Amino acid sequence: MNDRNREERQSPKLDTRLIHFGSEVDPATGASSVPIYQASTFHHHDIFNPPTHDYSRSGNPTRQALEDYIAVLEGGVRGFAFASGMAAISSTFMLFSAGDHLIVTEDVYGGTYRLLTQILSRMNIETTFVDMTDLEAVKAALQPNTKAVYMETPSNPTLKITDIGAVAEWAREHDLISIVDNTFMTPYYQRPIEQGVDIVLHSATKFLGGHSDVLAGLAVARDDALADRLKYVQNGLGTVLGAQESWLLMRGMKTLGARMAHSEISARKLADWLARRQDIAAVYYPGLAEHPGREVQEKQSKGYGAVVSFDVGSGDRAKRVLSRVKLPLVAVSLGAVESILSYPAMMSHASMPPEVRLERGITDGLLRFSVGLEDIGDLLADLEQALEA
Repeated sequence: MNDRNREERQSPKLDTRLIHFGSEVDPATGASSVPIYQASTFHHHDIFNPPTHDYSRSGNPTRQALEDYIAVLEGGVRGFAFASGMAAISSTFMLFSAGDHLIVTEDVYGGTYRLLTQILSRMNIETTFVDMTDLEAVKAALQPNTKAVYMETPSNPTLKITDIGAVAEWAREHDLISIVDNTFMTPYYQRPIEQGVDIVLHSATKFLGGHSDVLAGLAVARDDALADRLKYVQNGLGTVLGAQESWLLMRGMKTLGARMAHSEISARKLADWLARRQDIAAVYYPGLAEHPGREVQEKQSKGYGAVVSFDVGSGDRAKRVLSRVKLPLVAVSLGAVESILSYPAMMSHASMPPEVRLERGITDGLLRFSVGLEDIGDLLADLEQALEA
């Protein structure tokens, strides 16, 4: 057995690292969770030797524990916690300057699309949206001023699959920064840094938090140079996560494995059930045999996730279904212990013009179901009565 294989066998598996991440016990008191350091500033006992933490915008012990936690899970050198998923995304985009060009997944989250097209465009940062299931389309989008390629896989909400390793390798050949939004898969199922990606992002509000009670974003850098740049932006913009929210997020992350495993089993059953129905126009889920990205998904991920999108045929029918379901929350967001049924055309992707949504397959009949921890039989019965009404 070579050294690498021995190290892989000896290192704790992710389910173990979710609980034993290095800061799970307070060294000062033995407390079973990281203390909440509800402090904005810290005393300098020796003015000539400043303490590790001096002001909570620049660093807070509770937030630091969270940042170390996500770095361990994703396999990066450093993690960074932000006030929301969009704060993490927008702060990362602040690595770029006027005149730079970015290549981005075409059916990207609506908030990211809005940021790129309505805010960063005013700063002369250009974006080309491409179908990243087609590597040749990605390559064709390269310009002399291209600085980064931004992937979202599975994409939101049509669950298209990008070959992370292939795009990251191509990006590296052209000195581009590769970025992946890993919100849907989480490090439990997918670790892009291991596939060559430079920066991984999360809306930690979703599966990582898992309880619809905290707003947070996370970023992880592959190397120290990028980590230093991200830290400079985080501190300069002040888009940091508070101590209370950092503690809540860590509490949620400890149960990530159990939640994701349960929800994915139910999501597979939901997708199969929907695919058998004659009154459903389309079902999008990477675990379906007919999903065009299934082979790539299985190559780069250890699961299919807990989100299923499906087209009920029309906007009117979608709204009737939304009005009749009783178990899922009808709401924005996803990844919680409770199931959440969302209407992308009027929720997550409302900022996209209608013609742009249609080009990306986000029809007026499309619904997105984030499967929670309820009994799947109850969820199917509830959805069936809503569909047949």
